Amino acid sequence: MHDPSDDARLLDELAILCVEAGRAILDVYEGPAIAARAKDDRSPVTDADERAEAILISGLARIFPYMPVIAEESASRDGVPTEAPETFLLVDPLDGTREFLAKNGEFTVNVGLVDQGRPVLGCVFAPALGAIWIGSAALGAKVARCGVREDPDAGAWTPISVRSTPESGPCAVASRSHSDATTEEFLAKLAVADRRSAGSSLKFCLVAEGEADVYPRFGPTMEWDTAAGHAVLAAAGGAVLNPDGSEFRYGKSETGFKNGAFVAWGARA
Repeated sequence: MHDPSDDARLLDELAILCVEAGRAILDVYEGPAIAARAKDDRSPVTDADERAEAILISGLARIFPYMPVIAEESASRDGVPTEAPETFLLVDPLDGTREFLAKNGEFTVNVGLVDQGRPVLGCVFAPALGAIWIGSAALGAKVARCGVREDPDAGAWTPISVRSTPESGPCAVASRSHSDATTEEFLAKLAVADRRSAGSSLKFCLVAEGEADVYPRFGPTMEWDTAAGHAVLAAAGGAVLNPDGSEFRYGKSETGFKNGAFVAWGARA
């Protein structure tokens, strides 16, 4: 079971580690043409994914000694556990590979800590934007915006929280790369007043910062895609729920750690 008494140190070290992984990603991003390969599931992977994951796994072994880690690229290569640990880390070294290949900057490094099915601590870092979000259930959430490739200093952090839904109606944030008829039907029922697009786990962060109010996702995702953003949003006062309103849980070894549909909410009446 996770002890939250050390969350401040863990988050500080995790932020620095994610920036280190982000530098490796930017080395590829800012270089010549990026070569992408197709994995077995037909999703793209690049050298940046693999370099960043190696840095993260090595660093996490120091920050969270003996903590089980489930990371996207190693899971793709070696498979996932048949049983979920009670407490474990979920890692997506480069979330938004399509955004990375399109060079629009909307890709992230994601690390989330899951305890008894709930994401209780997380870091989302957008290397090309120089923005980093961290949060834990015990300490709340905050954001730092600093120079690209720079570690955030102590004075760079600003607390964040979700907002109350505007009287004019909610702002919805949707995937830049993925949309479907079910999502459009859901948003139509909400009488959405405004809409924003974003890639990767930045959608969770927009809701956590009070820039949007709801993010529905009915298409397929994996647990490592969502755990870090979910942790930040929950720390900021939001929630991620199943479409029926029940709790959205992690450690779904019976599905191969695949997610079902979910809705990420800011403040709800």
